[in-house]
Amino acid sequence: MHFDSHFSAVQILWTLTFASLLVLIVVLMGRDRVRRFPWFTFSIVLTALRLLTNRILHDKLTAITMGAIVIPLMDLSGLVGLLVLVEMARTAFRRASARAWLIWGLVLLTAGAVVLWKWGQWPNWKVVTFDTTVAKLQLMQLLAVKTGLLTDVLSVLLGLLVVAFGARYGAGWHSHVQRIMIGLSTAALAQISSQAILEVIARHTVVNSREVYEHLIGLQEKLLNTTSAVYLIVLVWWIVCLWIDEPAPVATTQAGQAVAAEAIEAPPASESGEA
Repeated sequence: MHFDSHFSAVQILWTLTFASLLVLIVVLMGRDRVRRFPWFTFSIVLTALRLLTNRILHDKLTAITMGAIVIPLMDLSGLVGLLVLVEMARTAFRRASARAWLIWGLVLLTAGAVVLWKWGQWPNWKVVTFDTTVAKLQLMQLLAVKTGLLTDVLSVLLGLLVVAFGARYGAGWHSHVQRIMIGLSTAALAQISSQAILEVIARHTVVNSREVYEHLIGLQEKLLNTTSAVYLIVLVWWIVCLWIDEPAPVATTQAGQAVAAEAIEAPPASESGEA
């Protein structure tokens, strides 16, 4: 018997990603991780909502109406993404000094601002108007794109800092915050790499035939699918890591062992009285 599959790679990736998001939400709630990572949890819920909205409303609304729904969600996702990074940094480096916070905060923000300024085009603000719905949506879309790029850059840089110095401040390899940051930086790096490859190819390719145009479209689809596949792997990574409890801190374990040793060595109260 021959089975003919009518599902495309995009549909398969969407289904697996949405299912993984739901499982991750269940893990965050069931394993009581929401209290520690509220903004991260909210970002996962918002991502699932965006996926579902795009899926349900695709080709069912006009372009302007669809944009009025999707673009504000993109802006909200960018803002929440920045708040997630603040949450991760506060958790990973809660023992760091105020001076270290100031220095590394300025370094990360400066690096992000430079990338934001140099990468991509900015509109000519002198001719930009905000008197129409389309113009307002374009401005909101630009804000979403730039905020997303800033979040990706900061995710990669903060991920490197957490991996390099997190153990010194209590966010070692087995900690949830470090594993969340590894996932965030991996997904962000895949997104940045995909955008960079597309821009380089578009800059050095002259579209002079239909074959070249279709080749570019096919390449773009493959890169987007690759980025989606990386994010799917990251979701599975988060599900596994956040299901498992963190190991007890070394100091707490040693203190417990010392108390147990004293209890064993100390004689009972009755024996002490007889002596």
